Amino acid sequence: MPRPAKFSERRILSAAARIVSQQGPAGATMASIGQAIGAPSGSLYHRFQTRDMLLGRLWLQKAAIFQNAFEASLAHADVMIAAREAALSLPRTVRADLEGARIMLLHRREDFLSGAWPREMASEAERLGAQVSRVLRDLTRRLFGDTSAAHRRTTTFAVVDVPFAAVRRPVAANEPPAAEIDEMIITALNAILAGARHG
Repeated sequence: MPRPAKFSERRILSAAARIVSQQGPAGATMASIGQAIGAPSGSLYHRFQTRDMLLGRLWLQKAAIFQNAFEASLAHADVMIAAREAALSLPRTVRADLEGARIMLLHRREDFLSGAWPREMASEAERLGAQVSRVLRDLTRRLFGDTSAAHRRTTTFAVVDVPFAAVRRPVAANEPPAAEIDEMIITALNAILAGARHG
């Protein structure tokens, strides 16, 4: 049975995540990542041809974690419960992966997506973009019976924008969101959707 690789892709990405979460993408050089895990630069380039590919893979990994949690939260048959669970998926995922939250919430996607990507990575980025549009469109239809632009904006504001605003300050302070933030998110969501659905 072959021995596991000493410097696996998972270990390299984990080290990159720690560095990016504290120093930003600019701090995640191949040298700093290698130093963090005691790996020669050749081991990193064996896994990732370029730094752009390494950072791109990191962004894709973290984006998938947050977006998949958001989509999974919408499974409940009761649409209002599904909407509440969707809104709460962000603070819950932030608590589970604060490093990932700092990567996703404090930096722009463009900070990680420079240069030409292999087809597989480009396809994954396209899938993630389409995933967000699809799940928000489906939730809008469940909430309002249509997918008009006004209703899509309301849905997005309630389940994406409000939670994002609620968690960004503690994430920037490198702290998990306090428990009462969840209650405030739900209060805001209920008010927004009640007004839009019955106004």
